[in-house]
Amino acid sequence: MKQRAGGSREGTGPRDAAGEQRREQMLRAAQDVIVERGYADTRIADVAERTGTSPALVIYYFKTRDQLLTEAIRYSEDTWYAEFLRRLETIPTAAGRLAELIGMNCLPGTDPEPHSYWLLWLDLWALSPRNPGVAAVREKSDERWREAIRSIVLAGLEAGEFSPVDADDFTITLSALLDGFAVQIALDDPAVPPQRTYDLAMRFAAGQLGFDWEPAPAGKQTRKRA
Repeated sequence: MKQRAGGSREGTGPRDAAGEQRREQMLRAAQDVIVERGYADTRIADVAERTGTSPALVIYYFKTRDQLLTEAIRYSEDTWYAEFLRRLETIPTAAGRLAELIGMNCLPGTDPEPHSYWLLWLDLWALSPRNPGVAAVREKSDERWREAIRSIVLAGLEAGEFSPVDADDFTITLSALLDGFAVQIALDDPAVPPQRTYDLAMRFAAGQLGFDWEPAPAGKQTRKRA
């Protein structure tokens, strides 16, 4: 999903190793700056300073501050999904894969991206209603997220692991539930700690799909895989 800029003035273009490394360095810096300061207080100059480059070079790669935010989101997403797909290869059951997806969404230490990166999504969601370009990125991201859930549900139905359910209805409900939990996790709501969000989401999924799941004993912050 990553979009690359046009030809670069340095090297042979952004597709060469040095150009891609430079671009990724800027994206990681943008993620960190936005998390620290919020999108409204992030400047192109901040990202340039963090990476030891010039504002002109950052603008060359990303054109606008809005594009820098959306590309940072895409980069974070790509990192998450690459790790998610890698883990799925080691999990034989649909219930286990769904548990992994929920864990990566809720539990610090399980998510390959830092917990603080949820703050990127708060900025994206806030901008989306008033910015068509950001809204388009948000829509594509939601489609990708729902398809990840839906594909697991369909596989579980086909294998006979799950009770009959409308896959689309379940997907929309679970994705909305996890997004809502993500907001509370990002805000560090003491009433909604990560382990509790994981247990609640798993209880909902197991109840709807008809597979067995029990929460970890109180005080033990590990999940029992379905």
